Amino acid sequence: MPNLTPPEIPAELRALMAEIGPKWATDTKGHIKLMIDEFSKLLKHAPKHGVDVETNIAYGPHERQAFDVYRPQSGPQTGRPGLIFVHGGAFTEGRRDRTSEIYANVLYYFARHGIVGINAGYRLAPEARYPEATRDIAKVLTWMRANAKELGVDADRIFLMGHSAGGAHVGSYAFDRRHQADNGHGLAGVLIISGRVRADGHAHNPNALRVAEYYGHDATVHEDVSPVSHVDTDSPPTFIACAEFENPLIDVYCFELAYKLAAAKRKAPPFMWLKDHNHTSIIGQFNTADDALGRACLEFIRTAG
Repeated sequence: MPNLTPPEIPAELRALMAEIGPKWATDTKGHIKLMIDEFSKLLKHAPKHGVDVETNIAYGPHERQAFDVYRPQSGPQTGRPGLIFVHGGAFTEGRRDRTSEIYANVLYYFARHGIVGINAGYRLAPEARYPEATRDIAKVLTWMRANAKELGVDADRIFLMGHSAGGAHVGSYAFDRRHQADNGHGLAGVLIISGRVRADGHAHNPNALRVAEYYGHDATVHEDVSPVSHVDTDSPPTFIACAEFENPLIDVYCFELAYKLAAAKRKAPPFMWLKDHNHTSIIGQFNTADDALGRACLEFIRTAG
C-alpha cells in the first residue's frame, strides 16, 4: 500500500534544529547541508501517491533551463491553480533537485492538495547575472500560461513561489515592472519564503560576495535592483514567511517587504514567522506532518486566486 500519511519530524531532528538554530549564522553553508541531509532522509517516507510527474522539460538551450511538472491524478482536471516554485542557492549554486527529495517535497505537497506545480530551474551567476534568472522565471511563467488548458490550470490563477535567492528572482518579476510583459505581471499572487528581497553587500551577510556575483559589485545600484524597492499599489497579492533562525538579514528584509506592501496597499499582507525553524527547515518541512506553513500557503492560494 502506498504511504498516505506525512511523516512527523522526529524528536531527534527537532533537537538538532534547536541546537544549531541559535548558532545558525556561524556556519550557514554547513548548517544548510546538515538540514538538507536530515530532511532528505525524513522525506523518503513522505506521501507521493496520486501525483503524476513529468521531468526535465526544457524551456531554453541551457541545461539549467528546465523544469518538472507535478499534477494531481484525481479531482477536477480543469480550472486548478498553478504554482511555479523557484529554489534558492545564494545566486551561484543550487538545483531544482537539490536531492531526490528536496525540492520535490514542495511540489508533491501542493499537488496532493489539488495544485498543478512546476519545479523550475534557472541559470546561475556568474554565468548569468542580473536580471537573467528573473528572465528565466518569466519564460517558465509564459510556458505555464500557454499550456494552461493542457495542464488543467486556470490561467488567471497562477502563482510564483520562491525560497531564499529564488525569492529574490520571484520578487524581481512580481514587483519590478521592468521585468514584466507589457500587460503586467499576470499573477494571481506570489509567495516569498525566506527571500533575500534586498541586494546587499553588508558585512553581516555571509553571502555578500555571492550577491555581488549576481547583482554586481557596485553598491550604488543595489537599491534599484532590489525587489523590495519596487513594491507599489499594483503589486500582486503576496504571502511572506521567514524562520526564527535565518541567514543573516533575510528576516529583516522579509519584514521590510511586509511593511512596504502594507504601506502601499493600506493593508498588511499575510505574514508567518516560524518559531524553532531555520532557513532550510522552513522549506524542508513541506510534505511532512508539520504543515502549518503549508496550510497557510494553501489558504492564501484559495483566497487570492
